[in-house]
Amino acid sequence: MSEKTLPNKVPTELPAWKKLHVHYQQIAQTPLLSHFENEPNRLAYSTLEWEDFYIDFSKNKIDRKGFDLLIELAEQSGLNDAIAAQFSGAPINATESRAVLHSALRKIDDRPVSVDGNNILPELKAAQQKMFAFCEQVISGAWKGYTGKPITHIVNIGIGGSDLGPAMVVEALAYYQNHLEVRFVSNVEGDHHLEVLKGLNPETTLFVIVSKTFTTQETLSNAVSIRKWFLKQVPESGIAQHFVAVSTNIEKTKAFGIDPQNTFPMNDFVGGRFSLWSTVGLSICLAVGPESFEALLRGAGKMDLHFQKTPFEKNIPVVLGLISIWYNNFFGAESEAIIPYTQYLRSLPAYLQQGIMESNGKSVDRNGKRVNYQTGTLIWGASGTNAQHAFFQLIHQGTKLIPTDFIGFKKSLHGNSEHQNKLLANFIAQTEALMSGKTKKQVLEELAATGMDQADQLALAPFKVFEGDKPTNTLLIEQLTPENLGALIAMYEHKIFVQGVLWNIYSYDQWGVELGKQLANKVLEDIEGHASHPHDSSTRKLLQKLNSQ
Repeated sequence: MSEKTLPNKVPTELPAWKKLHVHYQQIAQTPLLSHFENEPNRLAYSTLEWEDFYIDFSKNKIDRKGFDLLIELAEQSGLNDAIAAQFSGAPINATESRAVLHSALRKIDDRPVSVDGNNILPELKAAQQKMFAFCEQVISGAWKGYTGKPITHIVNIGIGGSDLGPAMVVEALAYYQNHLEVRFVSNVEGDHHLEVLKGLNPETTLFVIVSKTFTTQETLSNAVSIRKWFLKQVPESGIAQHFVAVSTNIEKTKAFGIDPQNTFPMNDFVGGRFSLWSTVGLSICLAVGPESFEALLRGAGKMDLHFQKTPFEKNIPVVLGLISIWYNNFFGAESEAIIPYTQYLRSLPAYLQQGIMESNGKSVDRNGKRVNYQTGTLIWGASGTNAQHAFFQLIHQGTKLIPTDFIGFKKSLHGNSEHQNKLLANFIAQTEALMSGKTKKQVLEELAATGMDQADQLALAPFKVFEGDKPTNTLLIEQLTPENLGALIAMYEHKIFVQGVLWNIYSYDQWGVELGKQLANKVLEDIEGHASHPHDSSTRKLLQKLNSQ
């Protein structure tokens, strides 16, 4: 384990944390609307503007004093030093002795970034240019399949960060997509890959296998099965023209039949859930082309500079991270909802589930000691307005406090203003309704106007009351472009980092996924009859059920 390169401060011991605890007790019961009444200039500090982004966090259960204390907390935690350490290439992923430099993949200047004394930018640029050149060949039709036909379909084979990020971005940028149809295989379930293969012509399909070590069980199982499907119709010599890999294991990719020239490199300093910016994004680049991929990188690179250089009180990822900690650690809110008001981003909540919950789902601090405070947040959501007709009932009238991010775009892509106006009306109205609610008096007035009997009014009124006082952040962005999408994703990445620093945990390792993998290998031997491992009574019974078929 490398030497600690991040600040190491227990948050609950910081003076600002203790002040926040006192302040929370003073304002916890203050209605959100009262903050607007008490602070005539509330929007001056609770809205942020940057590039195409307008962030309104005024509809939160916090006042100016509480906000200032959160900024104090960030300063006392050493967040400035932590940000500098990350971008400098220090091994801040200490338990794996690795730097964390997905930001280097989208750097918009040429200042060196060093890992172990070596400038990594030339290596990253070379890999990027190799990817761009390959994608241009495939998109233009210059790359041919084994019968001389151009490629029409791409199948990405990966799991976790090798699937969720590329799949989300391809879906999000469908408006910008070229003629290539991109499909994704991730689940080890056999039915999944067979469904994805339906209707595909092996002569015109390119398979992209994404696995750093080329040993990931789910990915390799799918890749081997798809290879068998392919070889039922194509000679083995055709593999080199229809299979490429994103991996560090040239030996294994070559044994699979992939030309080493068609294996794209990965780096240890880029974690899987932050890897879409790298060659892991090969399927993205194939779908939208190098120009749009570069715009995606540029947007993220701009957000990186904003995060590095902007004072905390105007720093979007810092402010959003602090607000999240305010609800998690003081109000006891366990989850956050993310509601993008565009169907293009319907997979963003699922993508962020991995990024946020895998990164900050930790119970041991950077001292190796179990924490005595809450870390991590449960992330969920769906696209608006679909979400309004699904689970908004719980947010509006349920018993749980659920801080919610509303993400909207001023302009539609296809220019249908009638639909866009209705969409944005819901986008804005929901945040107002969640904050303001509806009183019993208002409900009774509405019911009286219908001519309802007074006794029935009184009986029905409690069910139609909305308490309000539900917090939201509003993110209004000019339009869904590759550049703005890159900035949005990077914004949430940096929010993750802010939370991890303040909670004094390591956000960039993921040891929590290891145990299940290890036990799955043993259980597989039991299922296939190769071994009989000791298990608890419940697991033994389940295995008996499986083996009795």
